[in-house]
Amino acid sequence: MITTLNFLLDHLPTPIGDIYLVADDEGNLRATFWTDRESELRRFLARHYAPARIELTPARNPHNLTTRLAAYFAGDLHAIDSVPVRTAGTAFQQIVWRALRDIPCGATISYSELASRIAHPDAVRAVGTANGANPIGVVVPCHRVIGANGSLTGYGGGIERKRWLLEHEGVPTRAPRLF
Repeated sequence: MITTLNFLLDHLPTPIGDIYLVADDEGNLRATFWTDRESELRRFLARHYAPARIELTPARNPHNLTTRLAAYFAGDLHAIDSVPVRTAGTAFQQIVWRALRDIPCGATISYSELASRIAHPDAVRAVGTANGANPIGVVVPCHRVIGANGSLTGYGGGIERKRWLLEHEGVPTRAPRLF
């Protein structure tokens, strides 16, 4: 028998595009995806929670998570610090994603520094892959990881959003402004 997981789905307009929030009934944020990547959200949920069937139920401000994310975008940069998160992923991905939450707002680190912080200094590429697979962008701040030379490297929501998020947190960037 296939289990059905019911998640709550809300969306939030932000200065850099609308974002979906997926939460569980216990109040954990399970995913955030930009609405222009909705098909990726659905593929992620299907892949990471297989063989369970996923049902998304529209909900307004589930467990006050939307309000907390809105506060972050409005300038209360620490409103998301204690947002509870839970997601599927490999043990290694979980380690990387937990370490991302330890990067302070307004700071950046390189992929190699992140690899060292999790005691896998030779796993820079694996750290980059795990960082890129992070399903809870913004709250699990993968945007705070940059290239060793200070460059803004890949971000699932696009480099323009990464630049905006970093500058919103007070980190100057060299990327052009597109928003």
